[in-house]
Amino acid sequence: MQDATNTFDMPLNGLDGRDAWLNKVAELTEEDGYVERLGDHHAAIFVEDKPTLLVTFETHDSIAALSSDAQPLGWDMVKALGWSHLCLVSDGDTWFREPAVYGYFDRLVDDGFFEEFDQVIFYGAGPCGYAAAAFSVAAPGAKVVALQPQATLDPRVTEWDNRFRKMRRVSFTDRYGYAPDMLDAAEQAYIIYDPEIQLDAMHAALFTRSNVTKFRMRFMGGELENSLMRMQILFRILAQASAGKLTCAALARLYRARRRDGAYQFNLLKRLKSAERHYLTVVLARQVLEQRNARPFRVALKDAMKKAEDAGTPLPVERPHVPETDPDMVDND
Repeated sequence: MQDATNTFDMPLNGLDGRDAWLNKVAELTEEDGYVERLGDHHAAIFVEDKPTLLVTFETHDSIAALSSDAQPLGWDMVKALGWSHLCLVSDGDTWFREPAVYGYFDRLVDDGFFEEFDQVIFYGAGPCGYAAAAFSVAAPGAKVVALQPQATLDPRVTEWDNRFRKMRRVSFTDRYGYAPDMLDAAEQAYIIYDPEIQLDAMHAALFTRSNVTKFRMRFMGGELENSLMRMQILFRILAQASAGKLTCAALARLYRARRRDGAYQFNLLKRLKSAERHYLTVVLARQVLEQRNARPFRVALKDAMKKAEDAGTPLPVERPHVPETDPDMVDND
């Protein structure tokens, strides 16, 4: 095999459009893989190395947003751990509901492709999380990690989800259709979501199965994949899933990284302020101000202390080593 460090360190950004990007990827993978176009809106990118296969579902937009080099997410795992990688990439959010994609997975099954690997892990987020769960049926015994996936967009089942009305004419009742049922053959699946997003929580409820672990990441917001990448725990989640060590307790330990994540802290601040939880607002603001100078938290601390005093609400005892904040300091937020 080529030196993965050289091959997969080559930037793919700055190319003129999707076709140019796919052509460059084909050049990089021609020795140990391939690129296959699946109709007008999908493609498969395969890189072969060690007998652990990561199957990711991604969009061109998400690749550009998450990778400074415009590389598929799984290439980091190829570089770090030598995993093999199969990336299904779509042009926009299609939920991969396309006969050409069905046919591609049918051929993989007929060829015994997944049987060549000791372990197969499917991953995706949102519409791609739906696809990861739905197409995992092609590899019985696989593991699945899906972030805030939809179960289906069939309006007879999820008419309450009005976010994707344009997809209601797309069939979710034919092959690889209802994602929760497609997980029956998986060894283990992990559904990760923010329960504060009600519609995501309702979809997650439909995935209730004996082989499914659901984990709530409260106050992370709608861009959960971005958040886990920012906190540098997404790849650790995949690695622990591969090692058979991913449990609710393990996820909770990884999720402690939120305590220093600015976006999580700000989401929590907004929730506490809207609920007028002055005591907890003071606790949060003091903790954040110990980490960095952040004007919104400094203002929130002053406001919450005043409102608590006016209401006669007891205030938490201030910790002895909270640094003094200088109003002239440059804000990080």
